[in-house]
Amino acid sequence: MHLLIGTPITVLMFYRPFRDRMVKGSPVQDIVLRWWGRTACRIFGVRIDQTGEFPAGPQLIVANHISWLDTQVLHALSQMGFVAKAEIASWPVAGYLARVGGTVFHRRGSHDSASGVATAMKERLSAGGKVAIFPEGGILVGTGIKRFHARLFGAAIDTQTDIQPVAIRYVKNGQRYDDMTFRDRENFMVNVLRLLSQPPRVVEAMILEPFSSRGLARKEAAFRAETAVRSAFESDIRNNHV
Repeated sequence: MHLLIGTPITVLMFYRPFRDRMVKGSPVQDIVLRWWGRTACRIFGVRIDQTGEFPAGPQLIVANHISWLDTQVLHALSQMGFVAKAEIASWPVAGYLARVGGTVFHRRGSHDSASGVATAMKERLSAGGKVAIFPEGGILVGTGIKRFHARLFGAAIDTQTDIQPVAIRYVKNGQRYDDMTFRDRENFMVNVLRLLSQPPRVVEAMILEPFSSRGLARKEAAFRAETAVRSAFESDIRNNHV
């Protein structure tokens, strides 16, 4: 039902005459996209436990990356454009929603693609929007926080935009749950079916203290964001999860 009814309704809100209509001070497409993300998480048995709020204004949102469901978690919190690998554009449903939601697709190893991504990011930040990146460089093998790559931080520095770290952590039975990521040689559809079969989990979405990009080098900004996310990710699990 969510795919056949919820998805077309969500996509429709990005086109006229619905686009940019305001409901209680928010564009209708933002409200519907947050609803889509939260409902998708609920279907997969994932309840979102949010701490912190996004400040008003443009931000470069930087988060660790565990599962393709991370993008739906962030969409459920606020409207934002993503920077994602080009392969996601071909994924069923998720790829289409990513395109209409304003995702900028980056083809790895392509200088022209990297340049175009940086330009698009700066344009959106300068226009007051939020742009989200996963600076670990994708969903990587292993658990825990990987090194944050510095290149995409340049868009925030060039536009003097604040950097907003977000830590994502999945929890089950009061303990960190790492089996959300892709297993060895597991494709997207197999992963979807496996996640659908899992018992209920909680995702802790920790919106951390933002910091100014003014005067920072890219590597310094990346290290500072990585340190904040790692600290939150490795902190004690809150005791309010069932």
